[in-house]
Amino acid sequence: MTDADGQSPRERYRDQVRAEIKQHAWEQIATAGVSALSLNAIAKQVGMSGPALYRYFAGRDDLITALIRDAYRSLADTVRAAFDSGADLTGLAVTIRDWARSDPQRYFLIYGTPVPGYHAPEDTTAISSEVMAVLLEACAAITVDRPETPFDAHLDSHREWAGDHPATSATLHRALAFWTRLHGVLSLELAGHFTGMKFDPDLLIADELDNLTTR
Repeated sequence: MTDADGQSPRERYRDQVRAEIKQHAWEQIATAGVSALSLNAIAKQVGMSGPALYRYFAGRDDLITALIRDAYRSLADTVRAAFDSGADLTGLAVTIRDWARSDPQRYFLIYGTPVPGYHAPEDTTAISSEVMAVLLEACAAITVDRPETPFDAHLDSHREWAGDHPATSATLHRALAFWTRLHGVLSLELAGHFTGMKFDPDLLIADELDNLTTR
C-alpha cells in the first residue's frame, strides 16, 4: 500500500528517520561545527545503535552531502521564487542575505571553509549552479554601457561555469562581481567581523549593489 505521494509506510518511516537524523546533525553543527559531527552521538539522540544509523546514512560524508544538498536546494528554490515574483538584482541580494541570516550555520556549510577530508559529489555543484543561472538572468536585464575590460575578454573563453546561458561577457562579469561581493560581505557579517566597526552593513551592501547596477 502506498500513500498519495506513492510512498509505502516503510519508505515514509525511512524519510522521517533521515529527517530526524539531519535535524540532530544541524544542532551538532551549530554547537561545535561540522568537523565535530559525530554519527554515534546522533544515534544515541535518536535512540538507535551506531550500526543501525548506518542503514540511513552510509557514513559521515554521506550525511554531510545530504545536508549540503538540502541547503543548496533551499537556496536555489528561494532565489528562483524571488526572481519569478519580480525581484531584480537588488531584490535577489536581499533574498540571499535574509536566507543566510536565518541560519548562518547552513550558509557556512556551503559557502564557508571546506570540511577537511570531505569532497562533495558533482550533483551538489549542479544544484548550486541553479543559483548562478538566476543571477545571470537578472544581470542580463541590466543594460549599462561601459568599456570592455581585460576580464570581460578573458571570460569569453572561460565561461563553462555559466552552462549554456547565452550571456555576454559583460553580463558574466557582472554576475561574478555580484556573487563575490555579496558573499564577501555576508561571510564577514555573519562571522561577526563588522561588530566592532560600528557601521551599517545594510548601507555597505546597498552601495555595492549601486556600483554593480549603474556602472
